[in-house]
Amino acid sequence: MTKEQLEKEIKKLKVDVDVELFEHLMKDTLATNELFNLTSITEEDKFRELMIYDSLTPNRLIDFSNREVLDFGTGGGYPGLPLAIATKGKFSLLDSTKKKIYHVNDYAKANNLTNVRCLYTRGEEYTKKFREKYDVVIARAVADLRVLLEMVVPAIKVGGFFIAMKGAQGDIELIKSERALNKLCCKVIDVDEFELPESKEKRMNILIQKTKETKPKYPRSYNEIIKKPL
Repeated sequence: MTKEQLEKEIKKLKVDVDVELFEHLMKDTLATNELFNLTSITEEDKFRELMIYDSLTPNRLIDFSNREVLDFGTGGGYPGLPLAIATKGKFSLLDSTKKKIYHVNDYAKANNLTNVRCLYTRGEEYTKKFREKYDVVIARAVADLRVLLEMVVPAIKVGGFFIAMKGAQGDIELIKSERALNKLCCKVIDVDEFELPESKEKRMNILIQKTKETKPKYPRSYNEIIKKPL
């Protein structure tokens, strides 16, 4: 995907910002990637589609304006940084890898992204402590949906949303997650299935709403969650 194609495609996602902001983010990520691993995608054409465009697709599902958003497992800052550049949401970017989250923090400060703050901690430990805090939690390529639900739902306000960004196997994960959804008092609101414009890779963004407060016993320890998902 060229810069011109990216500019054209993001307008369809209702993103109206200067594409050069995303070009700058891409070049910074790829330059840092030569020092330590941030992404396995190193070709600019692929990066624009798989990292920038894909990160912006949740904008099709929800208006992030003035909402408190947690990007759970942000890695090198995706999808959080592109969304923070594109919208007026207030983004907390969380990751447990120090080098990655410190880099994201430095980028946000250097580029005056005042709607971004960075959190260096384990995800399930954070959501156990900071409960019913966020309007929206979003996660991209982090873990199986059953595992993700238990780790992220405690941090979502009642009536708030979780957006699980999934690939071609998202429908299978969703079917397996029925029990977890029930136990965590959540319901599926929308499933946005689409293909990326250039590669035609399949994507599925799942919009889930929390209907009641999460029981205090959730989330369990990480080992328990992995060993016996809900």
